[in-house]
Amino acid sequence: MSASFQRPLRLGMVGGGQEAFIGAVHRIAARLDGEFELVAGAFSSTAERSAASGAALGLASERCYADWREMARLEADRPDGIEAVAIVTPNHLHAPVAQAFLQAGIDVICDKPLAISVREGRELAALAQAHQRLLAVTYNYSAYPAVRHARDLVRAGVLGELRLVQVEYAQDWLAEPLEQQGQKQASWRCDPALAGPAGALGDIGTHAYQLACFVSGLRAASVCAELSSFVPGRRLDDNAQLLLRFVGGARGALWASQVASGCENALRLRLYGSKGGLEFDQEQPNQLRLTRQGGSSEILTRGRLDSTAARAATRLPPGHPEGYLEAFAQLYREAAEHIRARQQGRAPAAESLGLPQVGDGLEGLLLVDAALRSHRAGGIWTRVEEIKE
Repeated sequence: MSASFQRPLRLGMVGGGQEAFIGAVHRIAARLDGEFELVAGAFSSTAERSAASGAALGLASERCYADWREMARLEADRPDGIEAVAIVTPNHLHAPVAQAFLQAGIDVICDKPLAISVREGRELAALAQAHQRLLAVTYNYSAYPAVRHARDLVRAGVLGELRLVQVEYAQDWLAEPLEQQGQKQASWRCDPALAGPAGALGDIGTHAYQLACFVSGLRAASVCAELSSFVPGRRLDDNAQLLLRFVGGARGALWASQVASGCENALRLRLYGSKGGLEFDQEQPNQLRLTRQGGSSEILTRGRLDSTAARAATRLPPGHPEGYLEAFAQLYREAAEHIRARQQGRAPAAESLGLPQVGDGLEGLLLVDAALRSHRAGGIWTRVEEIKE
Protein backbone atom coordinates (compact mmCIF):
# COMPACT_ATOMS: atom_id res chain seq x y z
CA MET A 1 0.00 0.00 0.00
CA SER A 2 1.29 3.45 -0.85
CA ALA A 3 1.36 6.48 1.42
CA SER A 4 -1.86 8.43 1.77
CA PHE A 5 -2.52 11.45 -0.46
CA GLN A 6 -5.56 12.49 1.55
CA ARG A 7 -5.63 15.33 4.06
CA PRO A 8 -3.90 14.15 7.22
CA LEU A 9 -6.22 13.69 10.15
CA ARG A 10 -5.59 16.05 13.06
CA LEU A 11 -4.02 14.14 15.95
CA GLY A 12 -3.53 14.99 19.60
CA MET A 13 -1.38 13.17 22.14
CA VAL A 14 -1.64 12.67 25.89
CA GLY A 15 1.68 11.71 27.47
CA GLY A 16 4.78 11.08 25.40
CA GLY A 17 6.78 14.15 26.37
CA GLN A 18 10.51 14.64 26.09
CA GLU A 19 12.57 11.47 26.64
CA ALA A 20 9.47 9.24 26.49
CA PHE A 21 10.25 6.25 24.27
CA ILE A 22 6.75 5.13 23.30
CA GLY A 23 5.52 8.66 22.57
CA ALA A 24 8.22 9.07 19.94
CA VAL A 25 7.30 5.69 18.41
CA HIS A 26 3.66 6.73 18.10
CA ARG A 27 4.58 10.07 16.51
CA ILE A 28 6.79 8.37 13.91
CA ALA A 29 4.12 5.77 13.18
CA ALA A 30 1.36 8.35 12.87
CA ARG A 31 3.18 10.34 10.22
CA LEU A 32 5.00 7.56 8.36
CA ASP A 33 2.21 7.11 5.79
CA GLY A 34 0.97 10.70 5.92
CA GLU A 35 -2.24 9.68 7.68
CA PHE A 36 -2.02 12.01 10.70
CA GLU A 37 -0.60 15.38 11.65
CA LEU A 38 0.16 16.07 15.32
CA VAL A 39 -1.38 19.43 16.22
CA ALA A 40 -2.02 19.36 19.98
CA GLY A 41 -1.00 17.61 23.16
CA ALA A 42 -0.91 17.34 26.92
CA PHE A 43 2.54 15.82 27.01
CA SER A 44 3.33 15.86 30.71
CA SER A 45 1.81 16.10 34.16
CA THR A 46 3.32 19.58 34.57
CA ALA A 47 2.49 22.61 32.46
CA GLU A 48 6.14 23.56 31.99
CA ARG A 49 7.23 20.18 30.66
CA SER A 50 4.16 19.90 28.44
CA ALA A 51 4.83 23.34 26.94
CA ALA A 52 8.50 22.53 26.41
CA SER A 53 7.67 19.23 24.70
CA GLY A 54 5.12 20.89 22.43
CA ALA A 55 7.52 23.68 21.53
CA ALA A 56 10.21 21.14 20.63
CA LEU A 57 7.68 19.49 18.31
CA GLY A 58 6.80 22.81 16.68
CA LEU A 59 3.24 23.02 17.97
CA ALA A 60 1.34 26.24 18.63
CA SER A 61 1.67 27.21 22.30
CA GLU A 62 -2.10 27.50 22.81
CA ARG A 63 -2.47 23.84 21.83
CA CYS A 64 0.06 22.54 24.38
CA TYR A 65 -2.15 21.83 27.36
CA ALA A 66 -1.37 21.52 31.04
CA ASP A 67 -4.29 19.14 31.60
CA TRP A 68 -5.79 16.45 29.37
CA ARG A 69 -9.32 17.19 30.58
CA GLU A 70 -8.97 20.78 29.40
CA MET A 71 -7.51 19.49 26.14
CA ALA A 72 -10.49 17.23 25.47
CA ARG A 73 -12.97 20.02 26.17
CA LEU A 74 -11.22 22.79 24.21
CA GLU A 75 -10.23 20.65 21.22
CA ALA A 76 -13.80 19.37 20.88
CA ASP A 77 -14.99 23.00 20.67
CA ARG A 78 -12.50 24.09 17.99
CA PRO A 79 -13.56 24.01 14.33
CA ASP A 80 -10.06 22.70 13.59
CA GLY A 81 -9.90 20.49 16.68
CA ILE A 82 -8.26 17.10 16.79
CA GLU A 83 -10.03 14.17 15.19
CA ALA A 84 -8.19 11.52 17.20
CA VAL A 85 -6.01 11.32 20.28
CA ALA A 86 -3.09 8.99 21.02
CA ILE A 87 -2.80 7.94 24.66
CA VAL A 88 0.78 7.07 25.66
CA THR A 89 0.67 7.55 29.43
CA PRO A 90 1.36 5.07 32.23
CA ASN A 91 -1.38 2.44 32.44
CA HIS A 92 -3.46 3.95 35.25
CA LEU A 93 -4.40 6.92 33.05
CA HIS A 94 -5.45 4.97 29.96
CA ALA A 95 -9.07 4.55 30.99
CA PRO A 96 -9.80 8.04 32.42
CA VAL A 97 -8.12 9.79 29.48
CA ALA A 98 -9.90 7.60 26.91
CA GLN A 99 -13.18 8.23 28.69
CA ALA A 100 -12.76 12.01 28.52
CA PHE A 101 -12.01 12.04 24.80
CA LEU A 102 -14.69 9.51 23.85
CA GLN A 103 -17.26 11.61 25.71
CA ALA A 104 -16.01 14.64 23.76
CA GLY A 105 -16.68 12.77 20.49
CA ILE A 106 -13.00 12.21 19.66
CA ASP A 107 -11.61 8.90 18.39
CA VAL A 108 -8.97 7.22 20.55
CA ILE A 109 -5.79 5.30 19.76
CA CYS A 110 -4.55 3.86 23.06
CA ASP A 111 -1.30 2.14 23.88
CA LYS A 112 -1.70 -1.25 25.56
CA PRO A 113 -3.02 -2.37 27.97
CA LEU A 114 -6.47 -0.88 27.48
CA ALA A 115 -6.91 -0.23 31.21
CA ILE A 116 -5.91 -1.68 34.58
CA SER A 117 -9.11 -3.55 35.44
CA VAL A 118 -11.90 -5.49 33.77
CA ARG A 119 -14.40 -2.97 35.13
CA GLU A 120 -12.59 -0.10 33.39
CA GLY A 121 -12.35 -2.12 30.19
CA ARG A 122 -16.05 -2.93 30.14
CA GLU A 123 -16.93 0.71 30.79
CA LEU A 124 -14.73 1.85 27.90
CA ALA A 125 -16.25 -0.72 25.55
CA ALA A 126 -19.74 0.52 26.41
CA LEU A 127 -18.69 4.15 26.04
CA ALA A 128 -17.07 3.64 22.63
CA GLN A 129 -20.22 1.91 21.41
CA ALA A 130 -22.52 4.55 22.85
CA HIS A 131 -20.61 7.41 21.22
CA GLN A 132 -19.87 5.44 18.00
CA ARG A 133 -16.18 6.27 18.19
CA LEU A 134 -13.10 4.21 17.45
CA LEU A 135 -11.09 2.93 20.40
CA ALA A 136 -8.04 1.23 18.90
CA VAL A 137 -5.38 -0.49 21.00
CA THR A 138 -1.84 -0.57 19.61
CA TYR A 139 -0.97 -4.24 19.72
CA ASN A 140 1.55 -3.54 17.00
CA TYR A 141 2.98 -7.04 16.65
CA SER A 142 -0.25 -8.20 15.04
CA ALA A 143 0.38 -5.79 12.16
CA TYR A 144 3.52 -7.38 10.71
CA PRO A 145 2.87 -8.65 7.16
CA ALA A 146 4.10 -12.12 8.20
CA VAL A 147 1.63 -12.20 11.09
CA ARG A 148 -1.23 -11.13 8.83
CA HIS A 149 -0.25 -13.92 6.42
CA ALA A 150 -0.05 -16.43 9.27
CA ARG A 151 -3.59 -15.56 10.25
CA ASP A 152 -4.75 -16.18 6.68
CA LEU A 153 -3.00 -19.57 6.62
CA VAL A 154 -4.81 -20.63 9.79
CA ARG A 155 -8.15 -19.39 8.46
CA ALA A 156 -7.59 -21.27 5.20
CA GLY A 157 -7.11 -24.52 7.12
CA VAL A 158 -3.47 -25.03 6.11
CA LEU A 159 -2.63 -26.20 9.65
CA GLY A 160 -5.80 -28.24 9.97
CA GLU A 161 -7.49 -28.37 13.36
CA LEU A 162 -5.42 -26.37 15.85
CA ARG A 163 -4.21 -28.42 18.78
CA LEU A 164 -1.41 -26.44 20.49
CA VAL A 165 -0.71 -22.72 20.85
CA GLN A 166 2.63 -21.77 22.43
CA VAL A 167 3.58 -18.12 22.88
CA GLU A 168 6.37 -16.48 24.83
CA TYR A 169 7.63 -12.95 25.33
CA ALA A 170 10.99 -12.79 27.08
CA GLN A 171 13.06 -9.72 27.97
CA ASP A 172 15.86 -9.11 30.47
CA TRP A 173 15.74 -5.36 31.05
CA LEU A 174 14.27 -5.75 34.57
CA ALA A 175 16.69 -8.47 35.67
CA GLU A 176 18.16 -5.85 38.01
CA PRO A 177 16.17 -3.57 40.39
CA LEU A 178 16.12 -0.55 38.09
CA GLU A 179 13.01 0.81 39.81
CA GLN A 180 15.06 1.19 42.97
CA GLN A 181 17.64 3.22 41.05
CA GLY A 182 15.22 5.87 39.77
CA GLN A 183 14.92 4.60 36.19
CA LYS A 184 11.68 6.20 35.01
CA GLN A 185 10.33 3.43 32.79
CA ALA A 186 11.02 0.80 35.42
CA SER A 187 9.67 2.93 38.27
CA TRP A 188 6.14 3.26 36.97
CA ARG A 189 5.98 -0.26 35.52
CA CYS A 190 6.83 -1.71 38.95
CA ASP A 191 4.38 0.49 40.85
CA PRO A 192 0.90 -1.08 41.25
CA ALA A 193 -0.68 2.38 41.53
CA LEU A 194 0.58 3.28 38.04
CA ALA A 195 0.91 -0.05 36.23
CA GLY A 196 -2.07 -1.86 37.70
CA PRO A 197 -2.14 -5.24 39.47
CA ALA A 198 0.09 -7.08 36.96
CA GLY A 199 3.73 -6.47 36.04
CA ALA A 200 5.28 -8.47 33.21
CA LEU A 201 1.95 -10.20 32.65
CA GLY A 202 0.17 -6.90 31.99
CA ASP A 203 3.04 -5.20 30.18
CA ILE A 204 4.14 -7.88 27.72
CA GLY A 205 1.94 -10.87 28.55
CA THR A 206 -1.04 -9.06 27.05
CA HIS A 207 0.98 -8.56 23.86
CA ALA A 208 1.73 -12.28 23.70
CA TYR A 209 -1.87 -13.28 24.33
CA GLN A 210 -3.25 -10.87 21.73
CA LEU A 211 -0.80 -12.17 19.13
CA ALA A 212 -1.73 -15.77 19.87
CA CYS A 213 -5.46 -15.05 19.68
CA PHE A 214 -5.10 -12.86 16.57
CA VAL A 215 -3.35 -15.55 14.54
CA SER A 216 -5.16 -18.61 15.90
CA GLY A 217 -8.65 -17.13 16.05
CA LEU A 218 -9.04 -18.68 19.51
CA ARG A 219 -9.62 -17.29 23.00
CA ALA A 220 -8.80 -18.85 26.36
CA ALA A 221 -11.59 -20.53 28.30
CA SER A 222 -9.52 -21.15 31.45
CA VAL A 223 -6.04 -20.57 32.80
CA CYS A 224 -3.69 -22.05 35.38
CA ALA A 225 -1.14 -19.43 36.39
CA GLU A 226 1.98 -18.96 38.46
CA LEU A 227 3.39 -15.43 38.82
CA SER A 228 6.79 -14.68 40.30
CA SER A 229 8.76 -11.66 41.48
CA PHE A 230 12.38 -12.74 41.33
CA VAL A 231 13.96 -9.38 42.11
CA PRO A 232 13.88 -8.76 45.88
CA GLY A 233 11.53 -5.96 46.87
CA ARG A 234 9.68 -5.88 43.57
CA ARG A 235 5.96 -5.40 44.12
CA LEU A 236 4.69 -6.79 40.82
CA ASP A 237 5.41 -9.97 38.88
CA ASP A 238 8.46 -10.02 36.65
CA ASN A 239 7.80 -13.55 35.38
CA ALA A 240 4.49 -15.22 34.46
CA GLN A 241 3.86 -18.82 33.42
CA LEU A 242 0.36 -19.70 32.22
CA LEU A 243 -1.22 -22.91 31.01
CA LEU A 244 -4.20 -22.28 28.75
CA ARG A 245 -7.28 -24.21 27.71
CA PHE A 246 -8.85 -22.62 24.65
CA VAL A 247 -12.47 -22.62 23.62
CA GLY A 248 -12.89 -25.56 21.25
CA GLY A 249 -10.36 -27.83 22.96
CA ALA A 250 -6.91 -26.59 21.91
CA ARG A 251 -4.27 -26.36 24.63
CA GLY A 252 -1.52 -23.82 25.08
CA ALA A 253 1.04 -22.06 27.22
CA LEU A 254 2.09 -18.44 27.68
CA TRP A 255 5.37 -17.33 29.23
CA ALA A 256 6.09 -13.65 29.84
CA SER A 257 9.31 -12.62 31.56
CA GLN A 258 11.31 -9.44 32.04
CA VAL A 259 14.10 -11.19 33.95
CA ALA A 260 15.15 -13.68 31.24
CA SER A 261 18.83 -12.76 31.11
CA GLY A 262 20.16 -12.63 27.56
CA CYS A 263 16.77 -12.00 25.94
CA GLU A 264 16.18 -8.67 24.24
CA ASN A 265 12.66 -8.73 22.80
CA ALA A 266 12.01 -12.40 22.21
CA LEU A 267 8.35 -12.64 21.24
CA ARG A 268 7.73 -16.02 19.64
CA LEU A 269 4.57 -17.80 18.54
CA ARG A 270 4.21 -21.46 17.59
CA LEU A 271 0.99 -23.07 16.37
CA TYR A 272 0.53 -26.81 15.81
CA GLY A 273 -2.44 -28.35 14.04
CA SER A 274 -3.45 -31.70 12.62
CA LYS A 275 -1.88 -30.83 9.23
CA GLY A 276 1.16 -28.78 10.14
CA GLY A 277 2.96 -26.25 12.30
CA LEU A 278 3.73 -22.55 11.99
CA GLU A 279 6.34 -20.41 13.76
CA PHE A 280 6.89 -16.64 14.02
CA ASP A 281 9.80 -14.90 15.77
CA GLN A 282 9.40 -11.15 16.29
CA GLU A 283 13.17 -10.65 16.17
CA GLN A 284 13.04 -12.08 12.62
CA PRO A 285 9.79 -10.38 11.59
CA ASN A 286 10.15 -10.84 7.85
CA GLN A 287 9.94 -14.62 8.04
CA LEU A 288 7.49 -17.41 8.81
CA ARG A 289 8.40 -21.07 9.19
CA LEU A 290 5.72 -23.41 7.86
CA THR A 291 6.08 -27.17 8.22
CA ARG A 292 3.40 -29.40 6.78
CA GLN A 293 2.88 -32.74 8.53
CA GLY A 294 5.39 -35.21 7.10
CA GLY A 295 7.08 -32.55 4.95
CA SER A 296 10.06 -30.26 5.04
CA SER A 297 10.07 -26.81 6.62
CA GLU A 298 9.49 -23.81 4.37
CA ILE A 299 10.79 -20.32 5.16
CA LEU A 300 8.25 -17.80 3.86
CA THR A 301 9.70 -14.31 3.40
CA ARG A 302 7.72 -11.11 3.74
CA GLY A 303 8.31 -9.72 0.26
CA ARG A 304 6.88 -12.83 -1.37
CA LEU A 305 3.92 -13.61 0.88
CA ASP A 306 1.08 -14.02 -1.57
CA SER A 307 -1.96 -12.88 0.38
CA THR A 308 -4.09 -9.75 0.35
CA ALA A 309 -3.54 -9.25 4.07
CA ALA A 310 0.25 -9.39 3.79
CA ARG A 311 0.36 -7.11 0.74
CA ALA A 312 -1.85 -4.54 2.49
CA ALA A 313 0.66 -4.33 5.36
CA THR A 314 3.76 -4.23 3.13
CA ARG A 315 5.60 -1.06 2.15
CA LEU A 316 8.93 -2.18 0.70
CA PRO A 317 10.04 -4.52 -2.11
CA PRO A 318 11.39 -8.01 -1.36
CA GLY A 319 14.76 -8.07 0.39
CA HIS A 320 14.20 -4.77 2.22
CA PRO A 321 13.46 -5.46 5.90
CA GLU A 322 10.36 -4.06 7.54
CA GLY A 323 9.75 -4.18 11.25
CA TYR A 324 8.58 -2.54 14.42
CA LEU A 325 7.95 1.02 13.22
CA GLU A 326 6.20 -0.07 10.05
CA ALA A 327 3.93 -2.39 12.04
CA PHE A 328 3.02 0.49 14.33
CA ALA A 329 2.38 2.66 11.28
CA GLN A 330 0.08 -0.01 9.87
CA LEU A 331 -2.18 0.34 12.89
CA TYR A 332 -2.28 4.11 12.43
CA ARG A 333 -3.08 3.64 8.75
CA GLU A 334 -5.93 1.29 9.62
CA ALA A 335 -7.20 3.61 12.36
CA ALA A 336 -7.26 6.46 9.83
CA GLU A 337 -9.27 4.31 7.44
CA HIS A 338 -11.84 3.54 10.15
CA ILE A 339 -12.16 7.23 11.08
CA ARG A 340 -12.49 8.38 7.46
CA ALA A 341 -15.01 5.63 6.69
CA ARG A 342 -17.27 6.83 9.51
CA GLN A 343 -16.85 10.46 8.46
CA GLN A 344 -17.81 9.52 4.90
CA GLY A 345 -20.68 7.22 5.87
CA ARG A 346 -19.21 4.02 4.46
CA ALA A 347 -17.80 0.74 5.69
CA PRO A 348 -14.04 0.53 6.36
CA ALA A 349 -11.96 -1.22 3.71
CA ALA A 350 -11.62 -4.95 4.31
CA GLU A 351 -7.82 -4.61 4.54
CA SER A 352 -8.20 -2.46 7.68
CA LEU A 353 -10.28 -4.92 9.68
CA GLY A 354 -7.25 -6.43 11.41
CA LEU A 355 -6.98 -3.30 13.56
CA PRO A 356 -7.05 -4.28 17.26
CA GLN A 357 -9.86 -2.45 19.00
CA VAL A 358 -11.48 -2.18 22.41
CA GLY A 359 -12.69 -5.78 22.37
CA ASP A 360 -9.15 -7.05 21.88
CA GLY A 361 -7.98 -4.88 24.76
CA LEU A 362 -10.76 -6.19 26.97
CA GLU A 363 -9.85 -9.79 26.14
CA GLY A 364 -6.35 -9.11 27.49
CA LEU A 365 -7.75 -7.68 30.72
CA LEU A 366 -10.00 -10.71 31.15
CA LEU A 367 -7.00 -13.03 30.82
CA VAL A 368 -4.94 -10.99 33.31
CA ASP A 369 -7.81 -11.00 35.79
CA ALA A 370 -8.25 -14.77 35.55
CA ALA A 371 -4.48 -15.36 35.83
CA LEU A 372 -4.26 -13.22 38.95
CA ARG A 373 -7.18 -15.08 40.52
CA SER A 374 -5.62 -18.43 39.61
CA HIS A 375 -2.26 -17.48 41.11
CA ARG A 376 -3.78 -16.18 44.34
CA ALA A 377 -5.69 -19.44 44.72
CA GLY A 378 -2.51 -21.48 44.42
CA GLY A 379 -2.45 -22.02 40.67
CA ILE A 380 -5.81 -23.71 40.21
CA TRP A 381 -7.61 -23.78 36.87
CA THR A 382 -9.69 -20.61 36.67
CA ARG A 383 -12.35 -19.63 34.17
CA VAL A 384 -11.67 -16.63 31.91
CA GLU A 385 -14.74 -14.40 31.81
CA GLU A 386 -16.33 -13.63 28.46
CA ILE A 387 -16.83 -10.15 27.06
CA LYS A 388 -20.64 -10.44 26.99
CA GLU A 389 -21.23 -11.10 30.67
